[in-house]
Amino acid sequence: MNPRCLFCVFSYNRGRFLENCIESLEACVPFADIAIFDDASNDGETVAILERLSQKVPVIQPGSVSSRKVGGLYDNMQSALDYAQSYDLVCFVQDDTQVVRSVSPEELAEINGLFESDQRLGFVHPAFLRGINRSRDQKSLNYQSATRTYRRGQTKQSAGTYFSAILIAKPSRLNEHEWRFSRSEPANDQQAMGVFEKMAYLHAPFVMWLPEVPVYRGKRKTLALRLAEQIRAVGLHPFKTMDDAESEAFKRRPSSDLPIAEDFLTISTQAVIKPWRYHPLQKARFLKMLNNVELALRKRL
Repeated sequence: MNPRCLFCVFSYNRGRFLENCIESLEACVPFADIAIFDDASNDGETVAILERLSQKVPVIQPGSVSSRKVGGLYDNMQSALDYAQSYDLVCFVQDDTQVVRSVSPEELAEINGLFESDQRLGFVHPAFLRGINRSRDQKSLNYQSATRTYRRGQTKQSAGTYFSAILIAKPSRLNEHEWRFSRSEPANDQQAMGVFEKMAYLHAPFVMWLPEVPVYRGKRKTLALRLAEQIRAVGLHPFKTMDDAESEAFKRRPSSDLPIAEDFLTISTQAVIKPWRYHPLQKARFLKMLNNVELALRKRL
């Protein structure tokens, strides 16, 4: 019997991106259940899209207290975990992600088998790797042939070894350890390190963040962030969905070929410069400094 899986989509004020994410789930994982956890979006377009989507999938607005950097994401993740108690697996994605290939019930059964065969496994990572981190990942990711997954070795990064916000988990496993989400990715990584073994990176992931997206961290944009978004021409740049032949070739590739998004995925709109970026302030030293100055001034006012 194949496991029941709930896909939880976390959303805030990016209606077109949310719609693209939901469409990709419906096309690529049509047998799975979907629920949207929205952090009280107030953008008119997003509100209208949420209303339309609510006719076919649950839209939940837990009303959590926002933290400084990521709004109510981790509070909403806890609400999603509570909501998913009757499911064998839960997959957390965000409105700026997309499922890029078809996922079969058998694949989810294999992922469930990873948890069943390893009682210390807490989280599985279903996303492609970012080309901007290619050098680091080539040095730090080690392949385990027995499980067909990668595990990360020693790095200086604050998250991504034991935990990632894009994840697959087994609700019953997290409940056994009385897991409660902390309010940052590094804090959750530290918590997971004390409870679980290293996160398993899928050999054949099926989710990816869209590049060059608008940012809604903390719900207020600085002048520097607005300028950076104009310079980078942020917008909706969805991926082409892999066809069956591409997907099968991807799944059969040698493990030495890391699943780096730029090597296997194609943008369906105009070309986006590689390596793709996921925050307008990446590699923008002056604007990043200006951003920090404005944030510091806000605290004083």
